[in-house]
Amino acid sequence: MTLSLVIGAMTPSGAAVADQPPSAAPPAPVVPRPTEWSDLGGSTVLTPRTRILIDPRTRARTALPAGQAELPGPARQSVQQLARQLRGEIARISGLSPRIGSGTSHAVAGDIVLRLGASKDGAPLGAEGYRFDSAGPVRIEAESTHGLFYGSRTLLQLLRATDSTHRTLPRARATDAPAQSVRMVHLDAARKYWQISYLENLIRRMGDQKLNTLFLHLSESEGFRLYSPKFPGLADPEHSYSRADIEHLKAFAARHHVQLMAGLELPGHATVISETFDIGFGAGANPCTAAHTHSHLTPDWIIDMTSKQAIKKSKAIVDEFAGWFDAPLFSIGAEEVPGQLANCPRVKDFLATDPDVTTLGDLLNRYINTLDDVVRKHGKRTAVYNGSEHLDAPQQTVRAPVVFLTWEGTGGEPVIPGHDEIAIGPFYVTPNNYHNLYPDEPWMYDTWTPSGSPDMLGSGLPNWADYNFWAADGYFEQHMAGARAILADRAWNATPTPGSIDDFRSLTARIGDPPGMHAEPTGQPTDDGRPSHHWTFDPAPYPSGWTYAGSPGNTLYAEDTAGDLPGTSYIINNPSPVTGEGSVGGAWRFDHDRDGVGFGGLDVSEPWTVSVRVRPTARTADQVLLSSKAGALKLMQHGTGKVGITRYGSADHSFAYTLPLDRWTTLTWVAEPGRTTLYADGERVGTVEASIPLPMRSIGTEKASLRGDLDELLTWDEALKPAQAQAFLGKDAQ
Repeated sequence: MTLSLVIGAMTPSGAAVADQPPSAAPPAPVVPRPTEWSDLGGSTVLTPRTRILIDPRTRARTALPAGQAELPGPARQSVQQLARQLRGEIARISGLSPRIGSGTSHAVAGDIVLRLGASKDGAPLGAEGYRFDSAGPVRIEAESTHGLFYGSRTLLQLLRATDSTHRTLPRARATDAPAQSVRMVHLDAARKYWQISYLENLIRRMGDQKLNTLFLHLSESEGFRLYSPKFPGLADPEHSYSRADIEHLKAFAARHHVQLMAGLELPGHATVISETFDIGFGAGANPCTAAHTHSHLTPDWIIDMTSKQAIKKSKAIVDEFAGWFDAPLFSIGAEEVPGQLANCPRVKDFLATDPDVTTLGDLLNRYINTLDDVVRKHGKRTAVYNGSEHLDAPQQTVRAPVVFLTWEGTGGEPVIPGHDEIAIGPFYVTPNNYHNLYPDEPWMYDTWTPSGSPDMLGSGLPNWADYNFWAADGYFEQHMAGARAILADRAWNATPTPGSIDDFRSLTARIGDPPGMHAEPTGQPTDDGRPSHHWTFDPAPYPSGWTYAGSPGNTLYAEDTAGDLPGTSYIINNPSPVTGEGSVGGAWRFDHDRDGVGFGGLDVSEPWTVSVRVRPTARTADQVLLSSKAGALKLMQHGTGKVGITRYGSADHSFAYTLPLDRWTTLTWVAEPGRTTLYADGERVGTVEASIPLPMRSIGTEKASLRGDLDELLTWDEALKPAQAQAFLGKDAQ
């Protein structure tokens, strides 16, 4: 039984084109690259007469036996459903709306025919492979609708990339199958709550680039993002996902052949769980102390693995949520348990009395296996982050079916004997000024070779939201998009990459986004004189749905009283809250280059205005107020020590003004395209004939922050008139 996608091979005028021998064939304008591709010359054209034809015998099928595999898991979209979806996608791209018909034997030039069937030449296509042929009618053949879907993505990308009408594609043949079974995007959906509209856009992009697993990391020290009435108080309903939300996302993802994988964090990274149920190592009699955990955290960061109550609650949480998701893997975290926990008297006493555990490593491994029992009950395999293998464990071994997500190493070859692995280590996107981790895209494209070892299941791009808890979704998207496309290409087609990374980036831009994307939030500019953001630096609690993971004094909260972009300081180097001494309510004192605040906002194009009260206490070579990867506002410009602006990689600009030490000054930058004016205490200082987008990533950079006190930071998405700025500054300075 078969189903094929057929599009007639024609010239732009509509005449059929005979096969031509390829000569200096161009590469396929497709991401990821097909593993085998032959350009036959000429083109194929869709017309108003184009039909999508399917075999009535397979219209309700999702796969043949040969197209089924544990990973990525079963296809859930039938051939008929795919045909309907493809019709809508072609309509959005080209304006054509092909009719769906039954029967494939009477296809004519311009038709699209889907064929679900066993390989004719004996070479299996597997769960995700497909054949593409547009030499006559275009044919997509596969053994599952995973493969048919990916073949249709190749078709749609070719239409988008070929000409402005999006009705023409090259005549070509391809046999295409992935090098790795798991091609993953990992989102920190615990520290940060992601809008469903963004998740849908991400899923569309993943399906378009043949990425098949969206891993939502849904619990962390700072928050739990799955809401179930079985666990009141654990998750804030407004900043978490209900069962209905997950069912909606699963159904949406299934249409794009993406599996939803969940990740929880147990027993470490679990402050919110420990405090909700009073089951942390800091609770109860004879508690562990700060000496038994990481220096910047509390002992409640770790669930008490010696407590029957804590283990029972851990099992109940995993049991509830493992059944919500459809991916074959379910992660329980299990990383970064501190070795010094073994010195806690509670742990020592327990190890001395339990005959089955001798060390902290034994205790952790037994805990992993206990939760693995629960995960297996739901028909899934357990995944953990690597790290437990570094603890001595003479009695308890993590079971072989458990998959390790390896965040150490290069992802080139498996590093944990006896376990399947997924490599995530080389690709971290952690865009804050403390970790400052961005994937090395040239290395990924030019040098990295995905492992073909049978126990390396695949590769994943992890995004971590540390200290950007309330960042814009688009902030992370701009940092992950390029690396995600490279990962998609390399994990699918492991052969050496052609051309340069700049060529690849040009191709991805030419292909563009798939059809049906939600409009990205832009933050509409205002022109009413009201600020877009106002950080007061007054004492304020975390908003509902977030908890403090750090010990007192860590990860301070910067409330935004005018907008929706709160910030947080970093986990070890922190400003100090101060009151009085001329501050308006409260201020933060900075005394280290690693003192900073993460916002995670998108830069704002000119015009804009920024005002801040600052009291410097020392001069350093470079003091940064607001920064992004593109530019910065400087309190002390590198090389001059004056107030300025910088466009990184281009130029530093300085105003004729040096901040005085040990007194409060109110600075205001007013930017219009091509020029920026500075005011100090309401008086115009001068103008430089340059401007930059307003940087909204952070206060400070990873290497340069201010020295002194900061108070009342405001931004406007408009250029205030001098009288407006002076009136505001005069009132503020009183």
